[in-house]
Amino acid sequence: MTTANDPIDAAIDVVPAGAGFDVRRTTNEDREWIRSTLRRYWASERVLTRGRAVDAMTLPGFAAFKGDEPVGVILYNIEGDQCEIVTHNSLKGSGGIGSCLLAAVRQEARQRGCSRLWCVTTNDNTPALRFYQRRDFDLCALHRHAVTANRHLKPEIPDEGLDGIQIRHEVELEYLL
Repeated sequence: MTTANDPIDAAIDVVPAGAGFDVRRTTNEDREWIRSTLRRYWASERVLTRGRAVDAMTLPGFAAFKGDEPVGVILYNIEGDQCEIVTHNSLKGSGGIGSCLLAAVRQEARQRGCSRLWCVTTNDNTPALRFYQRRDFDLCALHRHAVTANRHLKPEIPDEGLDGIQIRHEVELEYLL
């Protein structure tokens, strides 16, 4: 039996009544659809973050489901008192999925004693910049030409991204816990 403070229950608590989806921790049974999602949105299982390539398939996460259908996933990495959101995808657009996944990681980070929740996105990803800032994340760093300099780590990153914007820089956002 679990308690209200148990990390497994914490994820369930982030979904408002009537939302039409559930959030739970990812499991080994989710590996294939997560792999497919990573390839669809990130071109591979490797994700670049601050000059290193991370195998996102090795990370813990939370997933959102409508019935048996996966509708979102967030993968994170905790090192010391820092929690990094490495990938975050809502597969069905708006409707609270991304916010609930973020809330699950925020709860997990707090329960694990983290002082900072942070993420990196690229300069072209204006939807992500808007999403995180609307949820009280602050722009804390611009890593000029980081993507350009690190394409050798992940050559599948396209030169052009959303809205025809050249992908060159990493933008770091943080939420202090």
